[in-house]
This record gives sequence, structure tokens and C-alpha cells, in this order.
Amino acid sequence: MGHAEMLLAVAGMEPTGIDELVQRLAAGDWQSFPPEQRTLFAVACRLTREPWALTADERAALRDAFGPVRAIDWIWLIAWGNYMTSVADALQLPLETTNVFAEQKPKDG
Repeated sequence: MGHAEMLLAVAGMEPTGIDELVQRLAAGDWQSFPPEQRTLFAVACRLTREPWALTADERAALRDAFGPVRAIDWIWLIAWGNYMTSVADALQLPLETTNVFAEQKPKDG
């Protein structure tokens, strides 16, 4: 289970909803999302693929969509996620296979 999927599960999203959402996002199928989220996805892709190329217009769009403080929060969170992915990849750390925050059922005897 990827970290994004786990966060969605912790937030209460059902597994089928998580799978559908992840597939839509991975395919770049953003048209059904609100304009603010589409702006965020575009900025996240830019920061992930070529952070040095983020434009003033892209920053302004993020600021217009979320306000100045939340825009900075989003940029920081995206950069942090990319950093953590780089560290995990470099160390070849495996992703969890299950939601470690889910309530565990007791094992029978």
C-alpha cells in the first residue's frame, strides 16, 4: 500500500474508492475534480518532475486557489513528499503492504 493510499484510508475512505481515485489520478484524468484541485495536481506534477521550472503563473494560480499560506503549505508538503520518496528509493525501503493504522482483528487462539 502506497503512502498516499494509506493516508486516504486513515482519513476514512473505503478501499474501492481509494483504488478508483488512484487510478484516475495516475491516468491524469482530472476533469471531474474541482478547478482548485486540478491546479494543485498540475503544480504537484511540475514540482515532482522539474521543480526548477515552476513558473510565477503556476505559483499565482496556487495562491489564488488556496490563499498565500495554504499555497506555501502545499509547496512544502509536495517537496517533502518528493524528498521522502527519494530517500526511500535510494535506501530501497519497501512500502507497507497493509494499512498499519487499521484496527487489527485479534488472532484466534
